[in-house]
Amino acid sequence: MTATLAAGSPVAPLIAPVTVAGMPLRTRFVMAPMTRNRAPGGVPTPEVADYYRRRAEQGVGLIVTEGVLVDHPTAGHEDTVPRLTPGPVEAGWRRVVEAVHGAGGRIAAQLWHLGSLREPVDGRAAWTPSGVREPGRPAGHVMTGADMDELLASYAAAARVAARVGFDAVEIHAAHGYLLDEFLWPYTNRRTDAFGGSPARRAAFPAAVVRAVRANLPADRPVIVRFSQFKERAFDARIADTPAELAEILTAFVAAGADVLHASQRRFWQPAFAGSPWNLAGWAKHLTGLPSITVGSVGLTRDFLRRGGPESVSGLASRLAAGEFDLVALGRALLGNPAWVTHAAAGRSAAIVDYRKSHEEVYP
Repeated sequence: MTATLAAGSPVAPLIAPVTVAGMPLRTRFVMAPMTRNRAPGGVPTPEVADYYRRRAEQGVGLIVTEGVLVDHPTAGHEDTVPRLTPGPVEAGWRRVVEAVHGAGGRIAAQLWHLGSLREPVDGRAAWTPSGVREPGRPAGHVMTGADMDELLASYAAAARVAARVGFDAVEIHAAHGYLLDEFLWPYTNRRTDAFGGSPARRAAFPAAVVRAVRANLPADRPVIVRFSQFKERAFDARIADTPAELAEILTAFVAAGADVLHASQRRFWQPAFAGSPWNLAGWAKHLTGLPSITVGSVGLTRDFLRRGGPESVSGLASRLAAGEFDLVALGRALLGNPAWVTHAAAGRSAAIVDYRKSHEEVYP
């Protein structure tokens, strides 16, 4: 931290050091993954290293990188999205990791496969669980057992590169309508084999990915799994209609070796299921006993620090104090405010810029 704590600040419990899944963090704040398209040819540049370093030196305890495509032709279509492969890409990520560590932070690589959201730029149809894509998109390729084996090898290879580079953890992206989430979502998973049907069977392939990553990382590097109910183009979508259904999915992740659950939702203060105030991260922790990360519209305006109520920093801190979740991820708030954590800790709300869509086009 580079700022002192304002007296009586509700941010205080969020900037206390904590150890999660054996990983010591300076604060409970996490930088959520956000695609920035600054890696030409998939290679992180020195600019990328500086971008993440600035957030780490300003009090973010754990950086989760933007989605990093695994090394497979179907993983993604954009040439400026980073990958995680041996060679120049590996050297670029080593520079990023060293910059974050030098600033006192920790960093996790988020492994990503777009699934049906991959554009067919090379004539290859997008890989999907059942060939069913979101409305308005062409049908995709129905994955076979051999396809799944290929992707498991790609995830395992990416985990090995992450370990060599020195990442402190690996996060598996299984949210927002991308490939692994398509297996979890009944709308896109209509398989009748061992990978479709009940929540536990829909979770079988994502769990196999968790197992492959876990087997290729040192034991002291946590595996984080990011999941969601909503999708990029379907805000009302659900992978589980009840806590019992969610338990089937999450316990499959736990059995496969997950160490932390990152529960993505649009607004952190909204309950995940009727009859309980817990949000999605609260249910994840309650159902599995694993530490969880909450995220969803945290700190988007300076009023988040000024007002009271469930959607304010006071509401967030009270839920943390009650043990509902363990870490808090900041996403869009950090785009235009690299020093958000230190400003918030010092009570300098006037120094914080409200989030604007245009922040997604800059790289401070």
